[in-house]
Amino acid sequence: MRELWYSLVRRRAAAAGLFVCVALLLTALLAPWIAPHNPVEQFRDALLAKPVWSGGDWRYPLGTDDLGRDLLSRLIWGARVSLAVGVASVVLALVPGILLGLVAAFFPGWMSIVIGRTVDLLVAIPGLLLAIAVVAILGPGLVNTVLAIALVMLPPFVRLVRASAQMEMSRDYVAAARQCGASKTRLMFDTVLRNCAAPVIVQGTLGFSSAVLEAAALGFLGLGAQPPTAEWGTMLASSRGFIETAPWLVTLPGLAILVTVIAINLLGDGLRDALDPRLKHHG
Repeated sequence: MRELWYSLVRRRAAAAGLFVCVALLLTALLAPWIAPHNPVEQFRDALLAKPVWSGGDWRYPLGTDDLGRDLLSRLIWGARVSLAVGVASVVLALVPGILLGLVAAFFPGWMSIVIGRTVDLLVAIPGLLLAIAVVAILGPGLVNTVLAIALVMLPPFVRLVRASAQMEMSRDYVAAARQCGASKTRLMFDTVLRNCAAPVIVQGTLGFSSAVLEAAALGFLGLGAQPPTAEWGTMLASSRGFIETAPWLVTLPGLAILVTVIAINLLGDGLRDALDPRLKHHG
C-alpha cells in the first residue's frame, strides 16, 4: 500500500484526481452539516437569485433555481446521490462479474459458452440504450437506476475476470497448487483471483466514472432520480429552460459532472500505471 501511495503521488494527474475524489467523498458524507440549507427548501423571496459574483446574496452563494432552492445545497446533496449510485452500481456489477468470470474460466464447457454468449448479447446493445430500456421496464427511480447501470457494467467485469483468470491458470504457481491438492474453489478464490485483483480494481474505478455519467444521463431523461431529489442530471433537466436567463443553473451541475468524471478517470489511469509492474517506474 505504501508503494502504491508513493506511485500515485508521483503522478501529478493521478494525485490531482485523488485529491478531487477525496474532496467529493468528504462533501457527500458531510452534506447534512456543510450544506447551508435544506436542498428541497424553497425561498419564495429569492426566486432565480443570482450568484454572488453577479451581485447576488451571500445567503445563496451560487444562486437559487426557479423554485427558490439554494443551488449550492443541491449540488452538495447531489454529490451524495451521484456517488452513492456509482458505488452501488459498481458493487452490484463487480460481485456477480467476478463469480461469472471465474466460472467461465474454470468450467470451459457449456457453462462457459452460456456465460460468453449472454455477455456478447449484452455488449451488442449500446450501454445507455440498455439502461434506458431496463429503467423503462422497471420504472423510474434511484433503485432501478442502480440496477440498470449495474447490468450495463456487468459484461466488462465478466470478460476481464475470465481473460485474467485464464491467463493466470497457465502459470506454474497454479499447476503447483493443483499438485499440492488445492481444491477448485481454493484455486478460484484464493490462488487465481488474488492475482487478478489489479486489473479488476482499475476496471472498477473507471466503471465508477461511467456509472456517475450514466446516472446523470438517466436523470436528465427523467428516468433516474425523481424531483425534488437533488441529483445533478435531474438538475440539468429542470434548468434547460433557463439557459439564457439563468445560465448558472445549467453550468454548475454540468461542471460538477465534468469534474467528477475527469477526476475519477485520472485516478483510474494512475491506479492502472501504479499496479502494472511494467509501468510502475514511468511517471
